[in-house]
This record gives sequence, C-alpha cells and structure tokens, in this order.
Amino acid sequence: MELEDQWWKGQLAADIYQALRYKELKLPSYKGQSPQLNLRRYFADLIAVISNHLQLCPAARHLAVYLLDLFMDRYDVTMQQLHMVSLSCLLLASKFEEREDRVPKLETLNSLCCMNSMNLVLTKQGLLHMELLLLETFQWNLYLPTAAHYIEYFLSAAVHEGDLHDGWPMTSLEKTKVYMAKYADYFLEVSLQDHVFLCFPPSLVAAACAAASRLTLHLSPTWPPRLQRLTGYTWENLVPCAEKLLIAHDSDVKEDHKQKCQQPVPQQQDQSMFHSSGQSASVAQYLHLSGVQYAQQTLQPGLPSTHRPGSYLSHSTTSLQPLPGPQHPTSQASAASLDPKANRSHQVSMQYSSAAPCFDR
Repeated sequence: MELEDQWWKGQLAADIYQALRYKELKLPSYKGQSPQLNLRRYFADLIAVISNHLQLCPAARHLAVYLLDLFMDRYDVTMQQLHMVSLSCLLLASKFEEREDRVPKLETLNSLCCMNSMNLVLTKQGLLHMELLLLETFQWNLYLPTAAHYIEYFLSAAVHEGDLHDGWPMTSLEKTKVYMAKYADYFLEVSLQDHVFLCFPPSLVAAACAAASRLTLHLSPTWPPRLQRLTGYTWENLVPCAEKLLIAHDSDVKEDHKQKCQQPVPQQQDQSMFHSSGQSASVAQYLHLSGVQYAQQTLQPGLPSTHRPGSYLSHSTTSLQPLPGPQHPTSQASAASLDPKANRSHQVSMQYSSAAPCFDR
C-alpha cells in the first residue's frame, strides 16, 4: 500500500482516508490468544529497534508489528522461530510500504549487532519460506491499515493559529506543529507496546494520539470541531484509548523521575522559557475536562526508561503449530515503559512539560 509522499495534502486526501476507513472495517480479528503473549513486547521492541536503525518509515514498522500480532494469534511459535517470524514480518512490511531501494537486504540484516546476540543467521531460503507462510496466512493481503497510516492526515489539522496555549495565543505556529508531531510520534510508539490497543480501530488510535498530544501541549480546545469533522470521532469516542496512552506515559515519567532522583542534582536551569504555575493534575482530571480550558501545570521533561525483558531470550523446543481454537489470555501486558534504543528522545512528562521556546509569553 505505497501511497504518494504527503498524500494527506493532495486533493484526494479525503477519498484516501475514506478508503482506509472502509478497509479498516475488514481487518482480521485479534483474539489475544497466543501462548507466547508474554513475549510480544520483546519482539515488538526488536522490530522497532531494527526499523529505526534502518530508518524505515513508521508505516512499515507498525505494519510489521501488526503482522506479528496476527501471526502469533494463530500459531504456537517457539522463541527461535519468533525471531525469524519478526524479521520476516519487518521485511514483508518494508517491501509493501517502502520504495524498493529502501528494503533491507539480507546482508544488511545479518550484519546487525543484535543478530549476533541472538545467535541467528538468516538465509535466503529460510526467509523465503517464512515469507510464503506469512503471505498464505494473510491470504496474500497486506493492505492492512494501522494507526501510522492515519496520523499524518490528522496532524495536518492538529494545530491551528486560532488554538490557545494555556489560554494564551501561540507565539510560533510552526514550532508548535513540530512539537505536536513529536508528541504524536511518541504516543504512536506507546500504542505499539501493548496489544490492548488492538481492541481499538487504528484510526481511533491515531486520533487518540493526536488528542493526547494536544493535552500534553496544553492546547485548547482539546478536541476542536475541525478535528472531530476530519476524523469522524468525538471526544467521548477517544477517552478510553487516550486514557491508556496517558497512563502509559505517566508510568514512563514516574520511572524517569525515580532514576533522576538517584542521580546528582544538576544546577538549576533557566526557567524563563516556560512560565506557568499551579498544581499538577491526574490523567482522569485531564481526560474528563471539556477541553476548552484547563489549569496551567508545572512541567518536567521526561527521559527514556530502561525496561527491557531480556529474560525472554531462552529457547524452547515446541514446534510451530496452529492454535486449536479461540482462547482467552490469562493476563494482559501492561502499558510498559519505552525502550531507550528506539530513538524516542522526545518523551515528555505526565505533568505535560515543554521547554519549547514557542510557548514563551
């Protein structure tokens, strides 16, 4: 599904969006029944790290994780096979979403440092066999919209010169758009970390990422009529998903704050870039506001967390078998903190901090 660059700016943007929404209605069902569901976070991180290293587009990364989720939901897969499946999903997704010259080569994949740590060497025959199995599983249909396919369309209208920051006019529209894009990318990555977001339509997840980004930037109204018309979602539609995104974000910030408290306290930095005061609010307080006005907050930038389930690197001997039928997972992975290797330097605080010059007043 390779779309033209910046399709969301063209005359056919609305038609393309409606085509994606129509295809979204026919996405395969996800039951969350994989016996290896506890490994899912590790392999989603693996795909994210490799795709970022290879500078693949977000659509390829999100499609690869979605293919992995669907495949794991249908088969009982060993640890060693999951490594091959994950890389094959990434390769298929890049072939579908990227230009031909951007598709990773076999030699490039084998030269990655993580391949040595996994004691894995890819072969042309092995990759071909796995790609055919994946394609047959999905009936040769990789036209599967993800949240990454919608986000740029929503970001095109996410910031407007009439928006207010903490009740004040913005001093720089362009810089605000830059920060909006960074926050939206952060929340998109959060949505990859937990399979619970698969219970929402991808377009809703993307809209919730835009809404959560506006919340963190203190833009009002939180969900203006133009975004409601563009996305087709009301604020009430977005609250359940946006709440999960912000709770995951809060978990990141708490972990970051804990790590910072264990480090020597640096000299006090210049506070002139952001002038705000008041008490911090909880996720629930932000989510249930009307979105027109909300209190100013004292803000602190977040740092990437260090969580990574490295203990999952033990091999099993179970053969690849289709799952017998619908099952229910015994537990759901929580919205865990993000991997620092995935190039997410723009993580932000749950107190919705920004030291952005565009917010000077």
